Amino acid sequence: MKKTHFICQNCGYESARWLGRCPNCGEWNSLVEEELPTKKATRSTPAPSLATRPVPLNDVALEKTARILTGIGELDRVLGGGVVPGSLLLLGGEPGIGKSTLLLQVCNTLARRGIRILYVTGEESPEQVRLRAARLGKVPAELFVLATVEVEEVLGAVEEVKPGLLVIDSIQTLATSTLASAPGSVAQVRECTAQLLRLAKSRRLTTFIIGHVTKFGAIAGPKTLEHMVDTVLYFEGETNLNYRLVRAVKNRYGSTNEIGVFEMTESGLKEVQNPSEFFLSGRRLDVSGSAVVATLEGTRPLLVEIQALAAPTPFTLPQRVATGFDIRRLALLLCILERRAGIATTSKDIFLNIAGGIKLNEPAVDLGIVAALASALRNTPLPSDIVLFGEVGLAGEIRSVSRTESRITEAARLGFKRILLPERSPQLKKTDLKLVPVDTLTTALKVLGLKR
Repeated sequence: MKKTHFICQNCGYESARWLGRCPNCGEWNSLVEEELPTKKATRSTPAPSLATRPVPLNDVALEKTARILTGIGELDRVLGGGVVPGSLLLLGGEPGIGKSTLLLQVCNTLARRGIRILYVTGEESPEQVRLRAARLGKVPAELFVLATVEVEEVLGAVEEVKPGLLVIDSIQTLATSTLASAPGSVAQVRECTAQLLRLAKSRRLTTFIIGHVTKFGAIAGPKTLEHMVDTVLYFEGETNLNYRLVRAVKNRYGSTNEIGVFEMTESGLKEVQNPSEFFLSGRRLDVSGSAVVATLEGTRPLLVEIQALAAPTPFTLPQRVATGFDIRRLALLLCILERRAGIATTSKDIFLNIAGGIKLNEPAVDLGIVAALASALRNTPLPSDIVLFGEVGLAGEIRSVSRTESRITEAARLGFKRILLPERSPQLKKTDLKLVPVDTLTTALKVLGLKR
C-alpha cells in the first residue's frame, strides 16, 4: 500500500493528515496530498574510492576560477564580479517584474561572445521567446531555445547542444517522471532542482533558475530550495514603476551586501549608473514632510527622499501607514518624537512613504524619518540643501553610523551644501560641505527650525 503525506505548497510544511490551514505560514487550503518515496533496498557500504577519501585540508589545491562577465555591470556587481562556472543561481521575483527579460539580455550578450546558450521555457512558446529576444536586439546564432516541462528532456538537450549556460524559465513548470505529483508541487520543485544541481556540478555548467514568489514575498516552493543553490537573487520593484532592484540574499561566491539598479524601458532593462539622482528626480523643495537621507545599500551609498504626511484623525485610534519602512519602527520613532521632543502625534493620522518604492531598513535613516515626521506635524518645510543620517536612540540621542565618509561624498556629488550627522562620528576628512554635528534629537530639530 502506498503511503502519502500532505505538503504545504506555499512553505513546504509536511503533515501526516490534511489540514485546512497550514500551521507554519497560515495559508488556507494549501496542503496537497503527495506520495511518500519508497525506501530503497539497503546495500552494503562500499569502500571509499580514492576521490572520496578524506584528505588533509592543507593538501587541497586552490584553483583560481575565472568568472564569466555577463556584460551587465549592475548584475556583475551583485554577483561579486561575474558568474562562477558550474554555479547554480536562483532568480526570484513577482510575475511580470522582468526576470525573463533580464536573463534573456544576459543570454544575448554571452551568445554574441560565442558562448552557446540553452534557454528552456515551460511557460511560453519558442515564438514568444523569439519576439522578446528580437525586441532586445539582434538574436545571436548561439542562442538555442527548448520548450518543454520534462526535466529528462532538458538533460537530453544538454547532452545534444552542450551549452556553456543553461536557463530554466521557470522551475515551477518543470516535472520529473519519477514523481506522480503535479508540476509546481513542493516535491517536484525539490527533485527537479536536485537534478539540475547534479548536472551543473558534474558538467561545470552554469545554470540560472527562475522562480516565482508567494504573496508573502518568498520564493515559491520549500525553503530547502534556497539552500540547494549557490546564489539567490531577488528581483524587486513595483510593476507600475520603471525602476527595478536586484538584490543578493545568498551568495557563496561573493558578498550579499550589493544591489543592482535597473530601469525598465521598451527595449529591455537599462542600467542606472546614478541611482541617487534617479530616486531624487521629481522632488519638490517647498513642501513640508520631505527629507533627504543618506543610506547604504550594500557598499553603495544612496540618497533617498522620505515623504511624510500628517492630518487630524476622525478615528479614536489614529492610523499609522508606512510604505517601504517597518511599521513597528515607525511607531517607535513617533513615540520618541513625542516623549523626547514634545511634538504631539497621538491626534494625527501619520503616513510615511519612501519615494521611488525602495525599501529601507538601515538604522541610519532614523534621523531623516524623524525630521520628515516633525516637518509634516509642524507643517514647516525643511531646508532643501541638507542631507541627514544617524540612528535615533530611545533616550533621544543621535548615535553614530558606519561609512560616514561615503555618505558625505555622495551628498557632495549631488550638490547638497550641508550634512546633519551624529556628533560622535569618526574623524572625517576635510570637505567643502558644511558638517552640522548633533548629539540629541532636540538639538537636531532646533537646527532644522522645527523646535518651538
